[in-house]
Amino acid sequence: MADDGQIKDKSKINILFSKSIIALVVFVVAGLYLSKIVPTIEIAWVMSILLLTIYLFAFEIVEVDVAAVSVMVLLGLTSLFAPFMGLTTGLVDTAKLFNGFSSNAVMSIVAVMIIGAGLDKTGIMNKVAAFILKVGGKTETRIIPIISSTVGIISSFMQNVGAAALFLPVVSRISARSGLPMSRLLMPMGFTAILGGTVTMVGSSPLILLNDLILTSNTALPADKQMDTWGLFSVTPVGLALVATGILYFVIAGRFVLPKTKSESSTEATNTMAYLHNIYGVDYELYELVVNEDSGLIGKSLDDIETEHRVRIIAAKLSGEESMIGPGQIARDTGLQSGMVLGVIADPHDLEHFIETFHLRKREFLSSFAEHLSSTKAGIAELVIPPGSSLIGKSARDVWMRKVYGLAMIGLHRNGETMREGDDIRNKPFHAGDTLIVHTTWMNYERLKNDRNFVLVTSEYPQQEEERPNKLRAAGIFFGIALFLVLFTDLRLSIALLTGAVGMILSRVLSIEEAYNAVSWKTVFLLASLIPLGLAVESSGTAKWIAEQVLTVVGHAPVWIIQTSIALLATFFTLVMSNVGATVLLVPLAVNIALGVGADPALFALTVAIATSNSFLIPTHQVNALIMGPAGYRVADFMKAGGIMTVLFIIVMISMMNIVF
Repeated sequence: MADDGQIKDKSKINILFSKSIIALVVFVVAGLYLSKIVPTIEIAWVMSILLLTIYLFAFEIVEVDVAAVSVMVLLGLTSLFAPFMGLTTGLVDTAKLFNGFSSNAVMSIVAVMIIGAGLDKTGIMNKVAAFILKVGGKTETRIIPIISSTVGIISSFMQNVGAAALFLPVVSRISARSGLPMSRLLMPMGFTAILGGTVTMVGSSPLILLNDLILTSNTALPADKQMDTWGLFSVTPVGLALVATGILYFVIAGRFVLPKTKSESSTEATNTMAYLHNIYGVDYELYELVVNEDSGLIGKSLDDIETEHRVRIIAAKLSGEESMIGPGQIARDTGLQSGMVLGVIADPHDLEHFIETFHLRKREFLSSFAEHLSSTKAGIAELVIPPGSSLIGKSARDVWMRKVYGLAMIGLHRNGETMREGDDIRNKPFHAGDTLIVHTTWMNYERLKNDRNFVLVTSEYPQQEEERPNKLRAAGIFFGIALFLVLFTDLRLSIALLTGAVGMILSRVLSIEEAYNAVSWKTVFLLASLIPLGLAVESSGTAKWIAEQVLTVVGHAPVWIIQTSIALLATFFTLVMSNVGATVLLVPLAVNIALGVGADPALFALTVAIATSNSFLIPTHQVNALIMGPAGYRVADFMKAGGIMTVLFIIVMISMMNIVF
């Protein structure tokens, strides 16, 4: 089985490598062709860097934030190599290269993340879940609208992936108590979290970034063409219509488009081993084994025997000594000795073979670990690797998962397939959206709540999550202050939001360390590093030239058709690259197209920023990647439900924008 899995992995790697090489050749050919038809050498170089950026993002040659930083550095180096490139100056003034890190957009995103973490720390999400269970009962057609509308409101004021991550345990709890499969609830929740980002100008990174891009474009426009920036609720009518469309879509068509997978993450199971069997087809049980004096295990380490014999040792104890359970206590290099008692999770058939092979004694009941491994102290849990996790690309072996995190991984669910001990799961690099099935103590599990490397799915366990309900009033006050400053003053958005964020820290809703951990620095670097690229596209005349080429194709069509074409282009870009990157690339283009056809450039820029949230067709959006594992979704599930949602999004967005504006 391990060999077959390795062969499949190598085959996939070879296919991806071949595709990336073919794509590279296509991009190089396209670049050479464009270099022959562009009017200036500056535009030729900017187009080359644009193609490189799209290639790096689309094929994930490196992490997207690494790609963005690399492009920023490359733009800076053009100042040094300008004479060799046929340029008089660099493509971007080096004095402005790092302005993105202090931009209004970046600081606003940092503040929104901290405010969101502060609200979560007060336990308000648990109250929301209790309300939903009380009002919605166990009816899918009632629970979906309540969950979706709640998440839509929350994601209107914080990053949608943050809202989805916060609500994932809530949905898990609702699923457990209502008996509804997770797969019937998570996709409506995830899609509405994305849609909720279009309700206010602080709901998603593209909308937060938009006003800065408009101001940048204004520097190249004559006085009579200057654009006004958008207010906090300027986009609200369009966003609410999109959220309502998403909710109605799943209420009406949910029974046809929502899958009922075999891997729903229900978390309330009176018998965790039965739960593993029902959900993942894993027939594991918990046993105590004693190492006899003549056992072949003596002198071996856990790493020598676990994978080969398909067992997982979660605890060990020597007579007269403390039990070894949890972080820093037991690891793959733990040596086995005579008289040692082992806590083992295994399939009964594999366990019997293990006992016979190494001459072990099986106890009828838990004795040494009766307290430590009781259902009130430990059990099976599920965690998801989120898109921003630093564990992506690393394996459990690389990070010493059991020793460092106290997680004994017994299963790995990916793309609808559950792998287990014996399938070499500890050597498989983690992917975003992977569901880890682990045995852990509940106390240790609680500590992982604030670890950004995981999203906890299992929510029904004896130990309650650490919360600060006594800080709810303080969090509410400073959240209200931030909203008041945004709504009723002319204060810069970043300063208004940071007032709320700093207030939560000073009032001890969050510690400064928790505030730092709440910030997705990957998003910060991605956003800040792409801003200079947008500046280069605009200042070099590249955006204007591309706009002229597009106008030759659709220039004589009605304005609404041109606007729809821009929305479709933004939708395509956001499927193959980050929505931030798509916004930076396309806003200058949309502005120039609007000026060319006599339309409102600010409206066309807004079209791009909203359309980059139209990311439902494949699980490339961070929210979709986050929910894929817990619900056991496949790409085909997103294409089925997301295809219709994509079309509805375009129709409703264009219709509402033409009605409202």
